[in-house]
Amino acid sequence: MQTQNYGRILVAELVGTAELMLGGPGVAILAGDRVGVIGIALGFGFSLMIMAYCIGPISGCHINPAVSLGMWLARKVGGRHAIAAVIGQLIGAIAGAAMIFGIARGNGSFARQNFASNGYDRLPLPDRITPDVSGRPFFSLGAAISVEILFTAVLVLVLLFTTSRRFAPGFGGLVAGITLALIHMITIPVDNTSVNPARSLGAALFANGDSDALQQLWVFILFPLVGAVVGVITWLILDEATLEDTMLAEVPGAIAVRDVLDDAADEVNDALDG
Repeated sequence: MQTQNYGRILVAELVGTAELMLGGPGVAILAGDRVGVIGIALGFGFSLMIMAYCIGPISGCHINPAVSLGMWLARKVGGRHAIAAVIGQLIGAIAGAAMIFGIARGNGSFARQNFASNGYDRLPLPDRITPDVSGRPFFSLGAAISVEILFTAVLVLVLLFTTSRRFAPGFGGLVAGITLALIHMITIPVDNTSVNPARSLGAALFANGDSDALQQLWVFILFPLVGAVVGVITWLILDEATLEDTMLAEVPGAIAVRDVLDDAADEVNDALDG
């Protein structure tokens, strides 16, 4: 078995996450007024797709702590791999945001304001080159929590399926990129779309101090991680893998709950067959 180079994994995830920041928040901040929601969503999707084919063979191209958590829970990667990946992601997100900030300062009219950060119950500020051209505020805290759990679960579910032996070889990066673009098209008006704690951290650190980006950051760290767990559970329901194949089997009572649900499902099947 080939020994993994955790240093290469860290650097690959660093580079990939920095590129995601340039291609996602970078588009929103530098060109959002020209390309709108669709352009920003495609910026995120293209960034993930490109990096999937470039660094995927090295690190798996998670470029997202929630994805790394999901892959670890599903035992697609080991703990050291996941830790190295997350460290690289956090450094890369900050580095990418710093590069965007340096470029944006070349525009004399640039003001930091929200810096494409995530939020809830927040009015769009003038330089959050907002895809929500109607000028509506972001949605409520409850809506933000809901979309972060739901759409992170969707992202993790899709990425887990792309690692299946039954999935068509060579198409994983394309499907991952399209998925992320679709998620952004749906949720940008809600909370500016996170589904990625590293992306949220990088943007919040460079937002204006008068912004509430850092105060609201906890939502966009915690609930994408919850969504990752939901995504793994959903994958288990749909895939041939068993609970014992994942880290979730270590959760007290998880196997007992699974057995109860299996018995209930068997009873439903018997009733329908009868």
